[in-house]
Amino acid sequence: MTNMPVDLRAALAGFDQLWSPRIVTRVNDYDVRVAKVAGEHVWHAHDDTDEFFLVIEGELSIALRDADSGERVVELPQGSVFVVPRGVEHRPSSPHGASILLFEPTGTSSVGDRHDEIPDHVDATTGHPLVW
Repeated sequence: MTNMPVDLRAALAGFDQLWSPRIVTRVNDYDVRVAKVAGEHVWHAHDDTDEFFLVIEGELSIALRDADSGERVVELPQGSVFVVPRGVEHRPSSPHGASILLFEPTGTSSVGDRHDEIPDHVDATTGHPLVW
């Protein structure tokens, strides 16, 4: 990690892979990750942690389903934030593409603890280091 400011636009310009988050910095035991997304991710859940989303550019939809509330979709326009509570199954998607920032404990898998089959376009990772 760097002790210099991180330009998120430059960080996002440094890679093209979709659904493949890059770690831009750390806060205590949490990664701050950026990702480019398009199409659909995979239904998944994080059993032990919430997941924070900030839409930097574009629009993101997050489908949610749990035993108590059933299924619904949250629409996040550019500049919006949303937290998926721990244990809630969710599937982010963006038909036209988006850039997002994620905040989650270091070592958290991008496909959660429980997930559907992982399609080829989704990178199952705990985040890649940002290369300048």
